[in-house]
Amino acid sequence: MTAEASLESVAAYGAAWVEPDATARLALLEQAWAADAVYCDPLAVVPGREALSDHIGQFLTAMPGGRIEVTSEPVRHHDSAFFRWSLTDAEGATVMTGFDVVQLDPAGRIARLTGFFDSDTGTAPTS
Repeated sequence: MTAEASLESVAAYGAAWVEPDATARLALLEQAWAADAVYCDPLAVVPGREALSDHIGQFLTAMPGGRIEVTSEPVRHHDSAFFRWSLTDAEGATVMTGFDVVQLDPAGRIARLTGFFDSDTGTAPTS
């Protein structure tokens, strides 16, 4: 696994969170996400690419104009990486920040993501 491959996976994963088209979103996740990968944050555990694409689609529907964006370069060692992100509303105001820790497969794709919400920025929107 190269550092470049893991950076590309994080970039494609981040792009999936702002992609409204389900087909394009799934294509991004196919680049970034191992087939059997698991997404886990305080609100959900989501196994697999298609389920994650659906989860992201539900977020985009529940929070029109909302954006989750990767806000830091991933810090990587061995088969793990860490990066920060920010959730903004349609007006661009920060609703929440947090960070994700990922385990990477041998190809540099995300095999598991565990997300954490910063406690000082409020709570996640509910659908």
